Amino acid sequence: AWSDLPGVDGKQHSLADFKDRDVLVIVFSCNTCLYAQDHEDRLMALQKKFNESDSCALIAICSNKVKDDLLPAMTERANQRAFNFPYVHDETQQVARAHGATYTPEFVVLDKDRKVVYLGAMDDSPEGKNVTKRYVEEAIAAALAGKAPAVAETPPIGCAVRYVKERTKRSQ
Repeated sequence: AWSDLPGVDGKQHSLADFKDRDVLVIVFSCNTCLYAQDHEDRLMALQKKFNESDSCALIAICSNKVKDDLLPAMTERANQRAFNFPYVHDETQQVARAHGATYTPEFVVLDKDRKVVYLGAMDDSPEGKNVTKRYVEEAIAAALAGKAPAVAETPPIGCAVRYVKERTKRSQ
């Protein structure tokens, strides 16, 4: 469980904030990846579609630590694009590591018990054209119905999460 991630709204966000939602969609995203940028409108549409029922929520988490992916730049982008979902910074990169996130965008769909029911791409079209399989939407619908989705994992397509490498200390 994660807590106190700073958001572009000036608030701290925690997994517990979503306890009354039956499904939580986490998308690991960032400002600097063109694939993540291509998903922004689709994320807002997904949030609008499912948030109306109050049973599902979406949160975007940026774990990169390069200047253009830090909170000030995230805030500027969220305001410019008028994001309708929380966009938070995973300063320690622990949330991304805990979920095994490797790319932006990468989606994790959690059920009511916060078990992972889906991991991977939003759909079968990185650029959002000619979508035939809506993996995240199908996983949300399945989780809301108390079922497992037909597809539980797909390879994400995007930019690598920019993990800070752990340096090993050399013995003197």
